[in-house]
Amino acid sequence: METVIPPAPPVLLPIAGSAAAFPVRRVYCVGRNYADHAREMGHDPSREPPFFFQKNADNLLPPGKDFPYPPRSADVHHEVELVVALRRGGADIRAEEALDHIYGYAVGIDFTRRDLQAEAKKAGRPWTAAKAFEHSAPISALAPATAIGHPARGGIWLKVNGESRQQGDLAQMIWTVPEIITELSRLFTLAPGDVIMTGTPEGVGAVMRGDLITCGVDGVASLSVNVV
Repeated sequence: METVIPPAPPVLLPIAGSAAAFPVRRVYCVGRNYADHAREMGHDPSREPPFFFQKNADNLLPPGKDFPYPPRSADVHHEVELVVALRRGGADIRAEEALDHIYGYAVGIDFTRRDLQAEAKKAGRPWTAAKAFEHSAPISALAPATAIGHPARGGIWLKVNGESRQQGDLAQMIWTVPEIITELSRLFTLAPGDVIMTGTPEGVGAVMRGDLITCGVDGVASLSVNVV
């Protein structure tokens, strides 16, 4: 069908060891999924149902690209996360079947305009401007689950200019990856190409222009990002 304007190009993520790419449909994010991070943000980390927000697919920043410090903010924070990419979708997915829906994994950063988020929370407004801004989700190449399995534990970390900021373990997640997929599929009909950012451990903090951020999930991937 002819379109009145050119359609947007698809968002494609590189795949480690492959010339093929992974097309992204949606990006879901899990809030406060590590107990210590929940505490540092002033919340009770009791095991309540997870809550979700979204970024846009074109907010993903592929590896090798710089992160441009965003306008309208003076307090941008890093949040390192395990990222899950789905090869199958559905609604009401059972936890024991959830891993079969996963294509692979990556490490990503959920950059957050913390000052805008605080204003939105105070006013009872959505977090969209704080979370879903341009280039706000740097992401590594995807590691297929067929190559690395399904990591349930292992170090997740982030450094700024060589200084350790975040250090945790996937086993510290309040909600596991299968549980996240199950709960998310009760709210949305998931589909191939959906990407899920699974939450961040404690130690989030501000970044500045000129910083070099390195991060990783042991056994999955690592990523380096310059803040410009």
